[in-house]
Amino acid sequence: MKGAVFVALAATIGNFLQGWDNATIAGAIVYIKEDLDLGSTVEGLVVAVSLIGATVITTCSGPVSDWLGRRPMLIMSSILYFISGLVMLWSPNVYVLCLGRLLDGFGIGLAVTLVPLYISETAPADIRGLLNTLPQFTGSGAMFLSYCMIFGMSLSASPSWRIMLGVLSIPSVIYFVFTVFFLPESPRWLVSKGKMVEAKQVLQRLRGREDVSGEMALLVEGLGIGGETSIEEYMIGPADEADDHEPSAEKGRIKLYGPEEGLSWVAKPVAGQSSLALISRQGTMTNQNVPLMDPLVTLFGSVHEKLPETGSMKSMLFPNFGSMFSTTADPHVKDKEWDEESVQREEGDDYASEAGGGDSDENLHSPLISRQTTSIEKEMGPPASHGSVLSTRRHSSLMQGTGEQVGSTGIGGGWQLAWKWTEREGEDGKKEGGFKRIYLHEEGVPGSRRGSLVSLPGVDVPAEDEFVPAAALVSQPALYSKELMDQHPLGPAMVHPSETASKGPIWTALLEPGVKHALFVGMGIQILQQFSGINGVLYYTPQILEDAGVEDLLANLGISSESASFLISAFTTFLMLPCIAVGMRLMDTSGRRTLLLTTIPVLIVTLVVLVIVELVGSSSVVSSLIATICVVVYFCCFMTAYGPIPNILCSEIFPTRVRGLCITICALVFWIGDIIVTDTLPVLLDSIGLAGIFGIYAVVCIISGVFVFLKVPETKGMPLEVITEFFSVGARQIATAKN
Repeated sequence: MKGAVFVALAATIGNFLQGWDNATIAGAIVYIKEDLDLGSTVEGLVVAVSLIGATVITTCSGPVSDWLGRRPMLIMSSILYFISGLVMLWSPNVYVLCLGRLLDGFGIGLAVTLVPLYISETAPADIRGLLNTLPQFTGSGAMFLSYCMIFGMSLSASPSWRIMLGVLSIPSVIYFVFTVFFLPESPRWLVSKGKMVEAKQVLQRLRGREDVSGEMALLVEGLGIGGETSIEEYMIGPADEADDHEPSAEKGRIKLYGPEEGLSWVAKPVAGQSSLALISRQGTMTNQNVPLMDPLVTLFGSVHEKLPETGSMKSMLFPNFGSMFSTTADPHVKDKEWDEESVQREEGDDYASEAGGGDSDENLHSPLISRQTTSIEKEMGPPASHGSVLSTRRHSSLMQGTGEQVGSTGIGGGWQLAWKWTEREGEDGKKEGGFKRIYLHEEGVPGSRRGSLVSLPGVDVPAEDEFVPAAALVSQPALYSKELMDQHPLGPAMVHPSETASKGPIWTALLEPGVKHALFVGMGIQILQQFSGINGVLYYTPQILEDAGVEDLLANLGISSESASFLISAFTTFLMLPCIAVGMRLMDTSGRRTLLLTTIPVLIVTLVVLVIVELVGSSSVVSSLIATICVVVYFCCFMTAYGPIPNILCSEIFPTRVRGLCITICALVFWIGDIIVTDTLPVLLDSIGLAGIFGIYAVVCIISGVFVFLKVPETKGMPLEVITEFFSVGARQIATAKN
């Protein structure tokens, strides 16, 4: 856990540099204009050229990061920051200055696009929102420090704009050192390229533990895009060992083992118990009370509403299941080799790979999925060809009978990763089977009066009549295909992840319904954020503070108007920090959607009040005080939620193999919206005034609130792979309903 926090902090230095540059150029341009005798057009170009550079580099940053990796692109960002700082420090004329600003924009574009992506791919699900709010916090902190530096330099006799801009090179060296020597490559990217051993080592470092087999398997499952997914229902309760060998055992049951010797549960398929499955059936998940509500929002919401009540985002039952991976009891004994070619039958029962060897991507130390019989393992009795069973070996290294919880395949947010093998007799009498991947979710509502089923090591085994309802997303595993079954008819067949890895951006994957739906959500919230008013309020802040008499007060203290404006800007950015800190605290508890729906109405009210103040046109102290309060409240609410959340959502909702490409598209929408708002603000000021501008922003915020309510799902605490699976399920359900 500490490892994930450290790499997130190191990666956000790139956003620190972005915030530093934004504030520095805002102050330095005052002195650049005088020194180089710039006209208004060239002055605007000097400021905007970094924005142009960020937009240009964004067009290729995602696909290139999917090809080369996240870490090399972050290293490149630090180098660009460093070079641009030196160029701006040297700048003999405006042309060289613009070149430096362009290189600076390239560094900004890479950092802004890829840092949220990198943090999402390395952070644990339960603190992913907190860590992904760090870029906003460090960027705002850098702006505050930069304005303080500029204010201090403005008090000197001859402030040097070259030094102001050139200071950027100093923190960029720190950024370079961290990216080169301390940042690992994203484990999800490594798995997508088949680099399994390196991915395992990175995960062990990030999580601070040796057993990461569950998360490794989850990352492999994330390689799939689309696919047919069904929602099934199970009831989970203590296993009745006496019934294990009965031929009348329920069809389709899944047996799960806990961390203690002899402690196990059974998941039995049922109907009508799971709210998740119920929603997926009724009206193709359409919310009858809100006809325009996106069914996907309802589907996500049903998961969070049914989380166990004891402990936020913590499963009562699932974290204590034993590993569902086949490993040896002695950790010093070499495990069997990952077999890229086939899975051969040994001794007529188990499927195992060929003789072992050393660790390598083709010779994985811990096989991802148990090499077991196509029916039920020996300890679970004779095969039942009509059933389906998920099992773990009782003598797994993760179930050593010590009474200690040493591992599980809990993947966060109350979800459990599992697999099952189903068999039936075909028309020719031969057995036919299928390998299925299951994301199980405990709904936390006990099925009896005896209370919750909390299975912790050392706790008494629950009574027979206690059970927990669970929903399951059932789909085909990423490493298994029907074509493989034709080649390996004896049992579960898998390919190595490197065989499924994409050799480049998968443009056709953008047409997959789940990806298209996620792109609509990501692009929509990015463009609405840009038009929600933050740029206009930032522009307006110095004016209302001047009307409130702040500048006069500073002038009485002997501070010039330029220095006063820098100090006011420093104060404004300082207000952002505690608000972002509040957002960080609430991001993984209240959730992204809840924060947006709570703060957007406040943004609307403050903008409407600002419109009224401008229309009244009073220059009284009361009007200035009201405007000041509105601006402060707007800043606080925006920075708590609407500022960081769009980037967080965009880094969560896309499949691993196209995440970089999709984030590039969303980032382009962001930068284009930024350019439009920045360029049109002066024109709108001349034509409709501040009252008209704030009116437009208020309307956009109303649209934003409606969009979030109807279209943006809650993703807190959910593994990235489960989120993308939900988008796939929801999009296909919507398509089915339309047809």
